[in-house]
Amino acid sequence: MGSILIVGNIVKDIYLKLDERQNVFEKDSNDTPWMNLGFDGSSHKFFRRTSVYGGAAVTLEVFNKFGINSEISGEKLKYENGELIENGQKTSDYRYVLCSGEKISYFVPSIRTHTKLSAPKDPVSWVFVDKSATITQKLIDELGTFLSISKDTKVAIYLSKDASEVARSLARKANLIFSEITPPDELRNRTFVIKNDTISINDYKLSWNLEKTEMLTHLTVHSIAAASIMGALFNGKNKQESMEIAKANVENASLAGTLSLKKLEEIIEKEKSEKINLDMMAKTLMTLKKGILAADESGGSIHKKFESMNITDDFDHRRDYRNIFFTTKDLEKYVSGIILFDETARQKADNGQNFVEFLTAKGIIPGIKVDQGLVDLPNSSEKYTKGLDGLDERLKEYYEMGLRFAKWRAAFEVTDATPTKYAVEKNCEILAKYALLCQKNNIVPIVEPEVVHDGDYSAKHCALVTGKILDVLFDKLKEYNVRLEACILKCNMVLAGKKFGKQSTPVEVGEMTAEVLKEHVPKELAGVVFLSGGQGVEQATDNLQAVTNYGPFPWPVTFSFARALQGPALEAWRGNNENADAARAAFYDRLVANTNALIKH
Repeated sequence: MGSILIVGNIVKDIYLKLDERQNVFEKDSNDTPWMNLGFDGSSHKFFRRTSVYGGAAVTLEVFNKFGINSEISGEKLKYENGELIENGQKTSDYRYVLCSGEKISYFVPSIRTHTKLSAPKDPVSWVFVDKSATITQKLIDELGTFLSISKDTKVAIYLSKDASEVARSLARKANLIFSEITPPDELRNRTFVIKNDTISINDYKLSWNLEKTEMLTHLTVHSIAAASIMGALFNGKNKQESMEIAKANVENASLAGTLSLKKLEEIIEKEKSEKINLDMMAKTLMTLKKGILAADESGGSIHKKFESMNITDDFDHRRDYRNIFFTTKDLEKYVSGIILFDETARQKADNGQNFVEFLTAKGIIPGIKVDQGLVDLPNSSEKYTKGLDGLDERLKEYYEMGLRFAKWRAAFEVTDATPTKYAVEKNCEILAKYALLCQKNNIVPIVEPEVVHDGDYSAKHCALVTGKILDVLFDKLKEYNVRLEACILKCNMVLAGKKFGKQSTPVEVGEMTAEVLKEHVPKELAGVVFLSGGQGVEQATDNLQAVTNYGPFPWPVTFSFARALQGPALEAWRGNNENADAARAAFYDRLVANTNALIKH
């Protein structure tokens, strides 16, 4: 296979985990916390100290775990039996990494160690000038002398964004380049561009999720990415496969080390299988001529419904209410999935099965509402949706319970001054973070940015606001590497607010909604479902029919109604189970009416 000579500096990373409870932080005018770095021993406490190798040592580890014979020029550091072993004196740069919560800062030496090239005893296939190397004219001259003797040896180089002209001159002669800046056209075919969240070459780009990297700095992450790509190419992988391997190594590396090529190949195969399954789940939810029932009212919402009809709001009445819908005959012919509230997902049907198992047995996919309601943005009357804290753990539990999709709602009040750009960006970023966590846990996310119907605004203004929100949302989903093929949009129809003087006709709703969606929703999305959002029961159905009539669309379109399906059933039931059959009949009528509205007339 050959071997690689690494030219670079060994770095010793000293990780200092700060105890936030005992450290002194000061906030500047932008409310950014800064640590008082007096180090007097009384105000600063470290509860974990970890020392690991960085720099060229990271590259050495990756190459060896990929089965490549390699060494660091002029150093005695070896990789043996899964560990880096020091055999003699060596020179290290020390980098102090301060970790406080999710924040990472680090101190680096102002004067870097001089990088030397020592010719290896045996011939090498490649010389890799690592990111840690200090590239001087002297180093280039030494490399030139070596290459004039070892004429078959190729050169690879990592080019930092602040690289000197001397380093750039070496890159122009290299066979393989890793760069933090976009290369000139003549170097594109041999340059992998590595940024904080992407790897690309020519027109092929991959995004990665750095939230998994367990305190690794971007310096180390970039070294892992470059070494993984080169190591994969060295093992006969093509450029695209090499980038996938690098992405997997970056996302699964930790302070304990990187992964072997075999393990990375296993992870990639598993992820591909999971993506296929997630895509299929999203497609199943968007089954033609079926809708998604929203039975996920929070405690406050269902309390208002029950209170309006003098129904006791307790555990049993809430169970009986949901049980009416779930036990309606032929329900599976009209709905592909049902969104549950946490309490409902833990309750049982009449036959003793929990509702999740009961619905699954009927061929209905059970889902779950995972947001935890609206709270005020700082110094604002606008809202954002909370619930990200602990969401990863909750999603893991929900998957084990059998739930296969989730929903998160963001609400936007429309006035002359709202929603503000900040509120839109804040909520859409939260939606993207939620969606990414869902897909990570093999759960299909439904993202719901709702323009609230209770307002005094025209249909034209609703169209403008909805379009702007959708643009920001899909930008954020892309930024967070959410796969749209396994993501569903739940949104409002485009219509005038309830308090506006001129209400929208179904034809106007259909035309404007279709126009906004076609202009602002990417074609690769799994599907679009509509909320009824305070519309009347008949009004929601008529408007759904109108939207259908303005199809076809690039993605499946259906409904995900709550009140517009359940309202008549609640009126019939009124908390008395003797009326359960009448309630089911009323619910069934709305199911039929709304699925019929999915057929173009």
